[in-house]
Amino acid sequence: MTIPNEPVSVPAVVTRIAAGRPVYPAWANEVGGLAFQIGEGDGREFVKVQPPHPEVNLHREADKLRWVAPYLTVPAVLAVGREGASEWLHTAGIPGRTAVDPRFKAQPMVAVRAIATGLRAMHDRLPIDPCPYSWSVTSRLAELPESARRRLPDPPPIDKLVVCHGDACAPNTLISDDGQWCGHVDFGDLGIADRWADLAVAAWSLGHDYGDERRAEFFDVYGIEPDEERLDYYLRLWDGGE
Repeated sequence: MTIPNEPVSVPAVVTRIAAGRPVYPAWANEVGGLAFQIGEGDGREFVKVQPPHPEVNLHREADKLRWVAPYLTVPAVLAVGREGASEWLHTAGIPGRTAVDPRFKAQPMVAVRAIATGLRAMHDRLPIDPCPYSWSVTSRLAELPESARRRLPDPPPIDKLVVCHGDACAPNTLISDDGQWCGHVDFGDLGIADRWADLAVAAWSLGHDYGDERRAEFFDVYGIEPDEERLDYYLRLWDGGE
Protein backbone atom coordinates (compact mmCIF):
# COMPACT_ATOMS: atom_id res chain seq x y z
CA MET A 1 0.00 0.00 0.00
CA THR A 2 1.41 3.39 -1.00
CA ILE A 3 0.22 6.99 -1.09
CA PRO A 4 -0.03 8.02 -4.78
CA ASN A 5 2.58 10.56 -5.83
CA GLU A 6 1.23 11.06 -9.34
CA PRO A 7 -2.18 12.47 -10.36
CA VAL A 8 -4.93 9.85 -10.08
CA SER A 9 -8.08 9.71 -12.18
CA VAL A 10 -11.11 9.79 -9.88
CA PRO A 11 -13.64 7.07 -10.76
CA ALA A 12 -17.18 8.17 -11.51
CA VAL A 13 -18.58 6.37 -8.46
CA VAL A 14 -16.28 8.38 -6.18
CA THR A 15 -17.32 11.67 -7.82
CA ARG A 16 -20.97 10.70 -7.42
CA ILE A 17 -20.59 9.83 -3.74
CA ALA A 18 -18.55 12.98 -3.07
CA ALA A 19 -21.40 15.16 -4.39
CA GLY A 20 -19.20 18.23 -4.70
CA ARG A 21 -17.05 17.62 -1.63
CA PRO A 22 -13.26 17.62 -2.08
CA VAL A 23 -11.68 14.29 -3.04
CA TYR A 24 -8.12 13.24 -2.20
CA PRO A 25 -6.25 10.07 -3.24
CA ALA A 26 -5.50 8.16 -0.03
CA TRP A 27 -3.60 5.05 -1.15
CA ALA A 28 -3.00 2.57 -3.95
CA ASN A 29 -2.50 -1.15 -3.41
CA GLU A 30 -0.34 -3.58 -5.35
CA VAL A 31 -3.30 -5.15 -7.21
CA GLY A 32 -4.72 -2.01 -8.78
CA GLY A 33 -7.04 -0.86 -6.00
CA LEU A 34 -7.39 2.80 -5.04
CA ALA A 35 -8.84 4.53 -2.00
CA PHE A 36 -10.06 8.12 -1.90
CA GLN A 37 -10.79 10.41 1.02
CA ILE A 38 -13.91 12.52 0.67
CA GLY A 39 -14.11 15.68 2.77
CA GLU A 40 -11.95 16.52 5.76
CA GLY A 41 -11.94 16.43 9.53
CA ASP A 42 -14.36 14.40 11.62
CA GLY A 43 -16.85 14.12 8.76
CA ARG A 44 -14.48 12.61 6.23
CA GLU A 45 -15.43 9.45 4.37
CA PHE A 46 -13.53 6.94 2.24
CA VAL A 47 -14.27 5.00 -0.94
CA LYS A 48 -12.24 2.00 -2.06
CA VAL A 49 -12.43 1.03 -5.72
CA GLN A 50 -11.02 -2.35 -6.74
CA PRO A 51 -10.81 -3.85 -10.25
CA PRO A 52 -11.40 -7.61 -10.46
CA HIS A 53 -8.83 -9.61 -8.52
CA PRO A 54 -9.11 -13.12 -7.06
CA GLU A 55 -7.68 -12.07 -3.68
CA VAL A 56 -9.89 -9.02 -3.11
CA ASN A 57 -13.64 -8.99 -2.44
CA LEU A 58 -15.03 -5.70 -1.12
CA HIS A 59 -18.49 -7.14 -0.49
CA ARG A 60 -16.87 -9.73 1.77
CA GLU A 61 -14.84 -7.01 3.50
CA ALA A 62 -18.05 -5.05 4.14
CA ASP A 63 -19.55 -8.11 5.82
CA LYS A 64 -16.46 -8.51 7.98
CA LEU A 65 -16.46 -4.85 9.01
CA ARG A 66 -20.08 -5.19 10.14
CA TRP A 67 -19.18 -8.30 12.13
CA VAL A 68 -16.21 -6.63 13.85
CA ALA A 69 -17.97 -3.34 14.63
CA PRO A 70 -19.52 -4.36 18.00
CA TYR A 71 -16.08 -5.23 19.38
CA LEU A 72 -13.59 -2.74 17.93
CA THR A 73 -13.38 0.74 16.43
CA VAL A 74 -13.55 0.17 12.68
CA PRO A 75 -14.98 2.16 9.75
CA ALA A 76 -18.77 2.02 9.51
CA VAL A 77 -20.00 0.64 6.19
CA LEU A 78 -22.13 3.23 4.38
CA ALA A 79 -22.61 1.36 1.10
CA VAL A 80 -21.01 -1.27 -1.11
CA GLY A 81 -21.59 -2.04 -4.78
CA ARG A 82 -20.23 -2.54 -8.28
CA GLU A 83 -19.42 -0.08 -11.05
CA GLY A 84 -18.86 -2.01 -14.25
CA ALA A 85 -16.33 -4.74 -13.48
CA SER A 86 -15.01 -3.01 -10.35
CA GLU A 87 -16.25 -3.19 -6.78
CA TRP A 88 -16.47 -0.20 -4.47
CA LEU A 89 -16.80 0.18 -0.70
CA HIS A 90 -17.94 3.43 0.94
CA THR A 91 -17.15 3.85 4.65
CA ALA A 92 -17.21 6.55 7.27
CA GLY A 93 -13.90 7.84 8.53
CA ILE A 94 -12.72 7.12 12.07
CA PRO A 95 -10.39 9.23 14.21
CA GLY A 96 -6.67 8.74 13.96
CA ARG A 97 -3.81 8.62 11.49
CA THR A 98 -2.20 5.59 9.92
CA ALA A 99 0.85 4.34 11.82
CA VAL A 100 2.99 5.18 8.77
CA ASP A 101 1.88 8.80 8.70
CA PRO A 102 5.01 11.02 8.62
CA ARG A 103 4.21 12.14 12.18
CA PHE A 104 4.57 8.58 13.49
CA LYS A 105 7.36 7.54 11.13
CA ALA A 106 9.30 10.24 13.00
CA GLN A 107 8.24 8.68 16.33
CA PRO A 108 8.85 4.97 15.69
CA MET A 109 8.65 3.87 19.32
CA VAL A 110 5.23 5.51 19.68
CA ALA A 111 4.07 3.75 16.53
CA VAL A 112 5.45 0.35 17.52
CA ARG A 113 3.84 0.45 20.96
CA ALA A 114 0.48 1.45 19.47
CA ILE A 115 0.65 -1.32 16.85
CA ALA A 116 1.43 -3.95 19.49
CA THR A 117 -1.25 -2.67 21.86
CA GLY A 118 -3.86 -2.64 19.10
CA LEU A 119 -3.05 -6.12 17.82
CA ARG A 120 -3.18 -7.60 21.32
CA ALA A 121 -6.50 -5.86 21.99
CA MET A 122 -7.91 -7.26 18.75
CA HIS A 123 -6.80 -10.79 19.56
CA ASP A 124 -8.25 -10.51 23.07
CA ARG A 125 -11.58 -8.90 22.15
CA LEU A 126 -12.78 -10.63 19.01
CA PRO A 127 -14.68 -13.81 19.97
CA ILE A 128 -13.84 -17.04 18.19
CA ASP A 129 -17.08 -18.98 18.74
CA PRO A 130 -19.41 -16.70 16.74
CA CYS A 131 -16.81 -15.82 14.09
CA PRO A 132 -17.90 -17.23 10.70
CA TYR A 133 -14.59 -16.55 8.95
CA SER A 134 -11.47 -18.70 8.68
CA TRP A 135 -7.88 -17.81 7.83
CA SER A 136 -6.55 -21.27 8.57
CA VAL A 137 -3.37 -22.77 7.17
CA THR A 138 -5.44 -25.42 5.37
CA SER A 139 -7.63 -22.90 3.57
CA ARG A 140 -4.70 -20.69 2.66
CA LEU A 141 -2.59 -23.56 1.36
CA ALA A 142 -5.50 -24.64 -0.84
CA GLU A 143 -5.27 -21.28 -2.64
CA LEU A 144 -1.57 -21.72 -3.50
CA PRO A 145 -0.21 -23.55 -6.54
CA GLU A 146 1.29 -26.97 -5.88
CA SER A 147 4.81 -25.65 -6.48
CA ALA A 148 4.39 -23.08 -3.70
CA ARG A 149 2.95 -25.64 -1.29
CA ARG A 150 5.98 -27.88 -1.85
CA ARG A 151 8.34 -25.06 -0.89
CA LEU A 152 6.75 -24.70 2.53
CA PRO A 153 7.68 -26.94 5.47
CA ASP A 154 5.02 -28.62 7.57
CA PRO A 155 3.11 -26.00 9.60
CA PRO A 156 4.09 -25.63 13.25
CA PRO A 157 1.61 -26.73 15.92
CA ILE A 158 -1.06 -24.13 16.69
CA ASP A 159 -0.13 -21.96 19.65
CA LYS A 160 -3.38 -20.05 20.20
CA LEU A 161 -6.36 -19.57 17.92
CA VAL A 162 -7.66 -16.01 17.71
CA VAL A 163 -9.60 -13.94 15.20
CA CYS A 164 -6.74 -12.55 13.14
CA HIS A 165 -6.76 -9.27 11.24
CA GLY A 166 -5.33 -10.95 8.15
CA ASP A 167 -3.10 -8.04 7.10
CA ALA A 168 -1.52 -6.73 10.29
CA CYS A 169 0.88 -4.38 8.49
CA ALA A 170 1.64 -1.08 10.15
CA PRO A 171 -0.50 1.05 7.77
CA ASN A 172 -3.66 -0.71 8.96
CA THR A 173 -3.29 0.50 12.56
CA LEU A 174 -4.64 3.96 13.37
CA ILE A 175 -3.07 6.11 16.08
CA SER A 176 -4.55 9.14 17.85
CA ASP A 177 -2.69 12.43 18.11
CA ASP A 178 -1.64 11.54 21.66
CA GLY A 179 0.06 8.38 20.40
CA GLN A 180 -2.50 5.77 21.42
CA TRP A 181 -3.92 2.96 19.28
CA CYS A 182 -7.44 3.99 18.30
CA GLY A 183 -8.64 1.69 15.50
CA HIS A 184 -7.94 -0.61 12.57
CA VAL A 185 -8.80 -0.67 8.87
CA ASP A 186 -8.63 -3.13 5.94
CA PHE A 187 -10.31 -6.33 7.15
CA GLY A 188 -10.64 -8.24 3.89
CA ASP A 189 -8.72 -11.30 5.15
CA LEU A 190 -10.00 -11.39 8.74
CA GLY A 191 -10.55 -14.88 10.10
CA ILE A 192 -9.72 -17.46 12.76
CA ALA A 193 -6.07 -18.57 12.76
CA ASP A 194 -3.08 -19.01 15.02
CA ARG A 195 -2.10 -15.62 16.43
CA TRP A 196 1.37 -16.05 14.88
CA ALA A 197 -0.20 -15.58 11.45
CA ASP A 198 -0.77 -11.94 12.40
CA LEU A 199 2.37 -11.58 14.52
CA ALA A 200 4.60 -12.65 11.64
CA VAL A 201 3.17 -10.04 9.29
CA ALA A 202 3.28 -7.32 11.95
CA ALA A 203 6.91 -8.10 12.84
CA TRP A 204 7.94 -8.03 9.18
CA SER A 205 6.16 -4.73 8.66
CA LEU A 206 7.94 -3.17 11.63
CA GLY A 207 11.28 -3.97 10.04
CA HIS A 208 10.12 -2.61 6.71
CA ASP A 209 8.67 0.62 8.10
CA TYR A 210 10.75 1.39 11.22
CA GLY A 211 13.78 -0.93 11.29
CA ASP A 212 14.38 -4.42 12.70
CA GLU A 213 15.60 -3.00 16.00
CA ARG A 214 11.96 -2.23 16.88
CA ARG A 215 10.91 -5.90 17.04
CA ALA A 216 11.90 -6.44 20.68
CA GLU A 217 9.70 -3.56 21.83
CA PHE A 218 6.79 -4.88 19.78
CA PHE A 219 6.90 -8.36 21.31
CA ASP A 220 7.43 -6.93 24.79
CA VAL A 221 4.32 -4.74 24.53
CA TYR A 222 2.24 -7.52 22.94
CA GLY A 223 3.35 -9.78 25.78
CA ILE A 224 5.04 -12.76 24.13
CA GLU A 225 8.52 -14.04 23.33
CA PRO A 226 9.37 -14.25 19.61
CA ASP A 227 9.02 -17.74 18.14
CA GLU A 228 11.30 -17.73 15.12
CA GLU A 229 9.96 -20.98 13.65
CA ARG A 230 6.37 -19.73 13.66
CA LEU A 231 7.40 -16.28 12.48
CA ASP A 232 9.29 -17.75 9.54
CA TYR A 233 6.53 -20.17 8.54
CA TYR A 234 3.67 -17.69 8.65
CA LEU A 235 5.62 -14.99 6.86
CA ARG A 236 6.46 -17.43 4.07
CA LEU A 237 2.83 -18.53 3.89
CA TRP A 238 1.70 -14.88 3.72
CA ASP A 239 4.26 -14.34 0.95
CA GLY A 240 2.81 -17.17 -1.11
CA GLY A 241 5.35 -19.84 -0.17
CA GLU A 242 8.46 -17.83 -1.07
